[in-house]
Amino acid sequence: MGMFKTRQPRKFRRISIYTDERREKLEQLVNDYKRETGELPPAQEDYTKDRFKGKFSQFTPRAQRYAEGGRGMIKWPVALVAVIALFMLLRWIMTGDIHF
Repeated sequence: MGMFKTRQPRKFRRISIYTDERREKLEQLVNDYKRETGELPPAQEDYTKDRFKGKFSQFTPRAQRYAEGGRGMIKWPVALVAVIALFMLLRWIMTGDIHF
């Protein structure tokens, strides 16, 4: 009656072929013990904000210009064009004439 009996599918079991987690955990335990006894220097912190702050802008010229220039500053040619456009709009509203 093996013909009508349905088999259970095999459960997924992932085996990593590139790393040995057991060996890494064992090495971590050994290193922790050696640090406690003073055989190894203390471990560095993995992440601190001060360590990475401002690093990106050092390596890209565009980010350096942006950091040096500040934010929201309108350059003088853009301001000049905006003022001329506002005067033209004001004259058109006051006189109703587009020609100068």
